[in-house]
Amino acid sequence: MKNLRMSNIEIEIQKKNIKNLHLAVLPPLGRVRVSAPENMNEDAIRMFIITKITWIKKQQEKFKNQPRQSEREYVSGESVYLWGKRYRLEVVYSNRCNDVQTKGERLLLQVREASTTEQRANILNAWYREHLKREIPPLLEKWQKVIGVTIDDWGIKNMKTRWGTCNVKARRVWLNLQLAKKHSPCLEYVVVHELVHMLEEKHNKAFVVYMDQFLPAWRTIKDELNGLILDYMEE
Repeated sequence: MKNLRMSNIEIEIQKKNIKNLHLAVLPPLGRVRVSAPENMNEDAIRMFIITKITWIKKQQEKFKNQPRQSEREYVSGESVYLWGKRYRLEVVYSNRCNDVQTKGERLLLQVREASTTEQRANILNAWYREHLKREIPPLLEKWQKVIGVTIDDWGIKNMKTRWGTCNVKARRVWLNLQLAKKHSPCLEYVVVHELVHMLEEKHNKAFVVYMDQFLPAWRTIKDELNGLILDYMEE
């Protein structure tokens, strides 16, 4: 089925081997996606979307109004974040080696003068990745014991629409590189969220019960995470 356009909203339709319709309004720009059972006809999908138009527009408006950083150039004076703390980026030119370190309220990014924006981004992202690699293992060890599940693998990648994902069959968890920029409890919340999916794949009542049991303050942390300033990421 082709994508639909309703009330000036472009809606991506995905047919899947599922029983029920699922609607998502995705960051960073409010892209709309509907997952539908393979045998559902277009009229039924349209009727479902019509009942959700007001909610879709409300969610898109939230994304539109949410504070967002401008596209990065990785030059001195930009704001960068680590574990929720804001630093002023200071680019230091050197032909010796690339390096990143914090010094007071500054984050020093040592690069070659001829380095490109992409190269500077890669250096900083590698630094964020190292921070996450130190923080994630103890959280996984702690919460696998508490929740009573085990995973076989985990990884870090830059994701536009999700803070984390869980492949139940492969017993693998992926966590968003951007979490290194958020407050530490946000990382812990996402770890717990993904591990709970090993008990319940869907975001249903059982999932909520598990979250309430293991991390009672999860709603507050989730609201904080979703309310933080968004990074610039192309759609």
